[in-house]
Amino acid sequence: MKLVGAATITPWLAVVLAVILLSGALFGYDQGVVSGALTSIKAEFSLSALLVEVVTSWVTLGALFGALLGGELADRLGRQRAVLIAGLVFTLGSLVEALAPDTIVLVGGRLIVGLGVGIAAVAAPLYAAELAPTALRGRFISAYQLAVAGGIFAAYLVDGWLSKVGAWRWMLGLSAAPGLMLVAVALLAPQSPRWLIRMGRRADAVTQLQKIHPGVDPSPNLDAIAAALTHDSGRASWAEVFGPEWRRPLLVGVGLAVFQQITGINAIIYYADQIFQAAGFTTQAAQTTVTTWAVGGVNVAATFIAIAFIDQLGRRKLLLAGLVGMALSLAVVGAAFEFMISVSTAHSATTSTAGIVTLAALVVFIACFAFSLGPVVWTVINEIFPGHIRGRAVAVATAVNWASAFIVSQVFLSLINVLGNSFTFWLFGLFCVIGWIWVFYAIPETKGRSLEQMQQLWKHGRTKRAA
Repeated sequence: MKLVGAATITPWLAVVLAVILLSGALFGYDQGVVSGALTSIKAEFSLSALLVEVVTSWVTLGALFGALLGGELADRLGRQRAVLIAGLVFTLGSLVEALAPDTIVLVGGRLIVGLGVGIAAVAAPLYAAELAPTALRGRFISAYQLAVAGGIFAAYLVDGWLSKVGAWRWMLGLSAAPGLMLVAVALLAPQSPRWLIRMGRRADAVTQLQKIHPGVDPSPNLDAIAAALTHDSGRASWAEVFGPEWRRPLLVGVGLAVFQQITGINAIIYYADQIFQAAGFTTQAAQTTVTTWAVGGVNVAATFIAIAFIDQLGRRKLLLAGLVGMALSLAVVGAAFEFMISVSTAHSATTSTAGIVTLAALVVFIACFAFSLGPVVWTVINEIFPGHIRGRAVAVATAVNWASAFIVSQVFLSLINVLGNSFTFWLFGLFCVIGWIWVFYAIPETKGRSLEQMQQLWKHGRTKRAA
């Protein structure tokens, strides 16, 4: 298979792509499925609002620790083996969730699932960045976010099917399927030649590169990788990861990770049904339908924009355009909720109109996120670090991402109670504006640069914005 103007997708590169897609799918399914399962879980275990937040958000707490562990596993055992472990851990957690006899075991299962998700969230994009051809790297890493969106959409479809009978155990248990498929594919997948070179295993790196790109002389690529590692050999210490030499790319990675979450995406995905209920969609069927298509379907469709243009337009343009759309749509959502509060409940038609405006604005928000902060953040994070610190540095950025997701999902309902719907969404919109300013001044363009060229970019301080 040939992609226009880029590189040939060989059978082994297709296996690499399958690893990326399945890693994203298990992440996305777990993100999406809890929205439809919460009502039944709350009823069966008589959960308070605080415990609903715990059941929802503690998967992100597990993912935080999984991300830190994932960096260590990816560096010590290799990217492919780290993905394999992620699939095994995720499958175990899914079964614990599905069989949980009480709230404590359910929360424990959520933590285990989060651990698997966190490992995969580090290892899979890292794997994609190191094995994809330079001309396709953005698309390969964006495919991870496409699979996340697809997993969310699939979860919403399952929720719509099973929520009618309150089968929340099946909703959660079915997430073992992508976990088992990931294990099967990861067993077949090639190892990263960059990781093998760093481990001093050039002969194995030659074998893997010839497998991935048959008929292509691997020597020039491996020589470039070896040259980049000449002064950066061995495993980096944590002191070096946080040291002054690589502080700027670390701040870029961490900043992107934070803004991806504090602009509100996970709060909307996790609590979609509750948001649409507040917007006037009062029946379970109506909430499930709008959640499935307005959040899940739009998320998948709009991610294809990033797949199509990330290696042509570049990362910065997509980030800046998406943040503008997200800020404006959140302003409209906040205004719609404010309007619903101001009118009498007797005016049901007016409330319905405001609910439709809320729905439309959230569709725009999801679409803008799906072609910008969703895929582009993961792409840039996995491009900007030199090879010897890449595993640990990506782990730090990913852990910060999950910490931010945990905080947002843990406090979202409390923010609604304290600030109200309008001011909560306006707060997310304010973070979008701040994020736009920061991206404009801080993020260099990585399009078209090899990973080794990115390393030299930081070393020589040539971090001016691309035109």
